[in-house]
Amino acid sequence: MFISPMLLETAAVPFSHSEYIFEPKVDGHRLIYSQQSESVRLYTRHHNDCTRQYPEIQLPFDHDIILDGEIACTDPTTGLNDFEAVMSRFSTRQHTKVVQLIKMLPATFAIFDILMFKGQDLRNLHLLERKAILHTLKLPSSSFGIIPYIEGAGEELFSQIKDMGMEGVVGKHKDSKYVSRRSKDWQKVINWSYANVFITGYRKSEFGWLVSAADSAGNLRPAGIIEHGAAPKHNQAFQGVCSQLVTSEDKDYVYIEPRIQVRVKMRNWTKAGLLRSPVFEQFIL
Repeated sequence: MFISPMLLETAAVPFSHSEYIFEPKVDGHRLIYSQQSESVRLYTRHHNDCTRQYPEIQLPFDHDIILDGEIACTDPTTGLNDFEAVMSRFSTRQHTKVVQLIKMLPATFAIFDILMFKGQDLRNLHLLERKAILHTLKLPSSSFGIIPYIEGAGEELFSQIKDMGMEGVVGKHKDSKYVSRRSKDWQKVINWSYANVFITGYRKSEFGWLVSAADSAGNLRPAGIIEHGAAPKHNQAFQGVCSQLVTSEDKDYVYIEPRIQVRVKMRNWTKAGLLRSPVFEQFIL
C-alpha cells in the first residue's frame, strides 16, 4: 500500500515558534516504507517502487506498518549525508551491483513519521501523537534510525546545522495532521551555499543559462546550468546584452563570451565540480 507523502513549503528564513518542532533535514531521497502481511515494499514520493535497490531496508517490523522518511548515505570522511551516493544506490538495479554497493555505500532509512500501525490509520492524529507511537518501535536493524527533534528553537538548531555543513532544518506544527499534499504546517529552511559564476551560453528551447566557474588557477571550467530563479526582467536584460557576445552555437545552445557574472545559491558543489540545484540570485556588476 502506497500513501502519497506530505510535502514541505519553503520558509524564507530560519524561525522559532513554541507550536513547532524542528528536525535536521536529511539530504537523501524520500521513502515510503510499506509493510503489509509481512511483505515490505519501498516507494519514492512519486510512487516508484525502489524495493530492490535497498535490500538492507527490506527487513520487517513486528507488525504491519507504513512509515515516512528519507534514504540517506553517509560520507565516511566527513560524517555528512552524501546525496550523490544515494543517487548511485537509487540508479543501480542489477542485483550483483546492488549487493556490492550495500558494502561500499550502505543506506540508512531515517524515519520521521508513522502513517499506519497494526491496521490503524494514524494520519488524523496530531504530529506529536504520531511521534510518540514512532518512538515506541523496535527497529529491525542499525540500517534504521529515527530522526530526533527539538521543540521551539528552530533558529538555534539552524545555526548548529549551518556550522556542521548540513542541508537544513524542517519545522513542523505540533498539531499537524498528515495530508498527502504540500502544506504550510511543514516548512523547510535550506542551508544554501553561494557562488559567483559566469554565463557562457544559453539554451535555445527553454530557459537555461550555461555557467562556468573559476578554478584555483583562475581558469574557467563548466559548472552546470541555471534553470531557476531568474524573473522575465532578468532574462530580458540578459538577452539585451548577450547578442553582442555570441561566439558560436549548435542545435541546442548558443555560446557567449564569459563577460556576464551572476551570483547563485545552491545546495552544494558536486564531486564533479558542478553546482547542485543552482538558483539565480542577481547579476554582479
